[in-house]
Amino acid sequence: MGIIEQAVEAKAKKMVTKEEIIRALEEVVDPEIGLSLVDMDLIKKILIDGDKVKVKMTLTAPGCPLANMLVADVKRKVESLEGVKEAEVELVF
Repeated sequence: MGIIEQAVEAKAKKMVTKEEIIRALEEVVDPEIGLSLVDMDLIKKILIDGDKVKVKMTLTAPGCPLANMLVADVKRKVESLEGVKEAEVELVF
């Protein structure tokens, strides 16, 4: 196995950490309030299963008009992390 193949294999095996996910989610800001979902304590649980991550989150209000946008932003941020193949976001109240 060559150096490039070894590097690709090592990257594929990298496991994301909860701390990395939280840091990434600190960048997801509610535009109406101007604070991150992490700062507002809206991220309730992060479950990591290999390269799959499930995030349970809530919203500032059940009828939040930005719900779809915020869920998509959380999913996109988590899936952009090295070691994450798939992210699922569940809304909980």
